[in-house]
Amino acid sequence: MAKHFLLLNLIVVSFCCAVLAFESSPMQDFCVADPASTVKVNGLACKDPKSVISEDFFFSGLHLAGNTSNTFGSKVTRVNATQIPGLNTLGISLARVDYAPWGVNPPHTHPRATEIFTVLEGSLQVGFVTSNPENRLITKVLKKGDVFVFPIGLVHYQRNVGYGNAVAVAALSSQNPGIISIANAVFGSEPAIATDILVKAFQVDETVVAQIQSKF
Repeated sequence: MAKHFLLLNLIVVSFCCAVLAFESSPMQDFCVADPASTVKVNGLACKDPKSVISEDFFFSGLHLAGNTSNTFGSKVTRVNATQIPGLNTLGISLARVDYAPWGVNPPHTHPRATEIFTVLEGSLQVGFVTSNPENRLITKVLKKGDVFVFPIGLVHYQRNVGYGNAVAVAALSSQNPGIISIANAVFGSEPAIATDILVKAFQVDETVVAQIQSKF
């Protein structure tokens, strides 16, 4: 019985350590990023608190529409510790996403963050795919004021299903959530993934792989 109790305690402690190790709570009021520092840490070094000013916690421009005249018909405007140095160590970031009619924010993942997504204008079809082996698509059409959550690390996307422009704001649970665009990562890596690997993975002809790679 004592052994089982000890094992249970060890498991609980392990989970606690795992939680604390993932973007842990700051140990000071703030740690404004100092991009000029040569100190290498997991994040950005702090500038001297005495030199911190209000501008370190401020960003202007999220009211401006992003330029959607590109292949995807969408534009992501990020607000993270690069734009607001005061976000450093606070574990959050933000993005505005603009969509032209039928524009797409193509399938991608955020390896370090869960995303909570709010539609400000228009109608958007959103979705994410669960992990293997189910690979189940969870999808919904959102309208103005609707909110949707994309769990950490899962492949997700958005598509404007209206005839007008659409706008959304995404809040993420990391100061640097990262983004892995699936098509770019698979077909546009440098150096390229060997063609025969992609042929087997996607069960297509070699010429198809070459054609897709040429676009990235």
